[in-house]
Amino acid sequence: GVAVVVLDRPNPINGVTTEGPVLDLVYKSFVGLHSIPVRHGKTIGELAQQFRDEAFPKCRLWILPMKNWNRQIWFDQTGLPWVMPSPNMPTLDTTTVYPGMCLLEGTNISEGRGTTRPFEIFGAPFIDAERLCSELNALRLPSVFFRENYSQPTFHKFAGELCGGAQIHVTDRNAFRPFQTGIEVIRCIRKLYPGQFAWKQPPYEYEYEKMPIEILLGGPVNETFND
Repeated sequence: GVAVVVLDRPNPINGVTTEGPVLDLVYKSFVGLHSIPVRHGKTIGELAQQFRDEAFPKCRLWILPMKNWNRQIWFDQTGLPWVMPSPNMPTLDTTTVYPGMCLLEGTNISEGRGTTRPFEIFGAPFIDAERLCSELNALRLPSVFFRENYSQPTFHKFAGELCGGAQIHVTDRNAFRPFQTGIEVIRCIRKLYPGQFAWKQPPYEYEYEKMPIEILLGGPVNETFND
């Protein structure tokens, strides 16, 4: 069989905090293939070990461990340079909000692709930024403030259109709960704009049958949004 060597790396948003549902394997896809929560708290070496044990028991796996890392620290506490893991993951701030704000990919709301702050900025042409931020801030979600924002994405959803929405400002990243925040953002927009909000339809990320929001959640949408 093929031998696999994994050079372990830090989980950038710490290795202790987990959040969100565990994937129901009925909803496995390119987005998620194994039973882990949305925010899993594991390193890539730990994930490799789990995936080998679950799916590739005959794989010869070697994991080269890290030095001087502990589970509580964030990437900017390692002293290592930030290398973008994705074109739309430019900073650690993006990574901090991503476990929840990625859910907007399953909707017709812009998740900020085409702006300089993807996933921190979100909106749509039909959203009144002041009204939305007032509603969201009234929820008093842990360690987050929503600032009114108007942006014009250069590509992706609503390219070239002025979108009202918000920019997320995290005030205490250890207390902030990105998945909970993403869920509440969607609930709020649905409440304010029931006639304009819509779930994105397939295909999405090589999946042609299941709803995009369901493969992002890792389970049926009605368990979270009462649809």
